[in-house]
Amino acid sequence: LVGAATAAPMADPAAEFPAPFREKGMDIGRIYYFGESVLLPDWRGRGIGHAFFDRREARARELGFAMASFCAVVRSPDHPARPSGYSPLDPFWHARGFAAVEGVVGTFRWKDLGNAEESD
Repeated sequence: LVGAATAAPMADPAAEFPAPFREKGMDIGRIYYFGESVLLPDWRGRGIGHAFFDRREARARELGFAMASFCAVVRSPDHPARPSGYSPLDPFWHARGFAAVEGVVGTFRWKDLGNAEESD
């Protein structure tokens, strides 16, 4: 196993994910949510990430969804959890036709590594 990708109808994921879309009046029943997409560093740059997106997009079309979406973590450039040598994936997403949706921003609580409690 060198990577994995998940996807599901937006109406299925945890309540926090669709909330920002609902707040903007978007019909979450028309949106297919792309969840995690991870790939080991040694396997990047070989087209596997594109294959993940191709297959998820094809499945969304098969099921009749009008749109696809995913979340990206937004942290400050000096955040201690930012990996060394971090390279934003924005160019990858933009090349596939994705763009940030103005005003669709969610806040999620989780316990970061090294923290005693959850934070936003």
